[in-house]
Amino acid sequence: MTTFVLVHGSWHDGSAWTQVAGRLEELGHTAYAPTLAGHGKDVDKAVGHDDCVQSVVRYIVDKDLSDVVLVGHSFGGTVIARVAEEIPELLRRLVFWNAFVLRQGGSVNDDIPPHYRELFARLAAESDDDTVTLPFPIWRETFIQDADLELAKSAYEQLSPEPYRPFLEKLDLSKFYQLEIAKSYLNATEDIALPPGEWGWHPRMSGRLGLYRLVQMPGGHEVLFTDPERLAKKIVEAGRD
Repeated sequence: MTTFVLVHGSWHDGSAWTQVAGRLEELGHTAYAPTLAGHGKDVDKAVGHDDCVQSVVRYIVDKDLSDVVLVGHSFGGTVIARVAEEIPELLRRLVFWNAFVLRQGGSVNDDIPPHYRELFARLAAESDDDTVTLPFPIWRETFIQDADLELAKSAYEQLSPEPYRPFLEKLDLSKFYQLEIAKSYLNATEDIALPPGEWGWHPRMSGRLGLYRLVQMPGGHEVLFTDPERLAKKIVEAGRD
């Protein structure tokens, strides 16, 4: 049995993992899905990246978890890298699922295409709380293109505005890049949330991990909604010894 802690990405909260966590439990494992600080509906959005990190650290410590396989999706990859710096002794492996692996001193904003940088900056400036609401056409065509329209709409209703400040903050990951903790990269091969090629997830992000295990599956960026059963099995494959 493995203990998984599942860290969601931007615009999501922990409930996005419900189907995947349920399948992991059916497979005999334990799965937890905390919500990052500043994420979800009707919460204070005035948070920085470290607030997100500390919310996961506290969750793991308060629940007295150990030997954890820590999974990060998308923006969650930046969080699990920092969590690993804080509590490496409680973790067994890191799994980056189509996730950002930032360079030392880099930010999320550094690793997204210029048209997204410009759009997100404008949306944050137009908001009254420095957040970015993901436009439905982008969600439909590049995040969840492998769903039918009904599922795309129902999943979109679960999203909430994303705090913008964590996108901009430069992260000191020097300790992360010195850790000897095992790492995996799980790549959904039709994920175009970051455009393929120069800005794509794999091998651009995965290649920064050094020694890592590569696990691949078909699907787009939101297979936690479109194919949760296969995603759970691939997370097990990525997390095993």
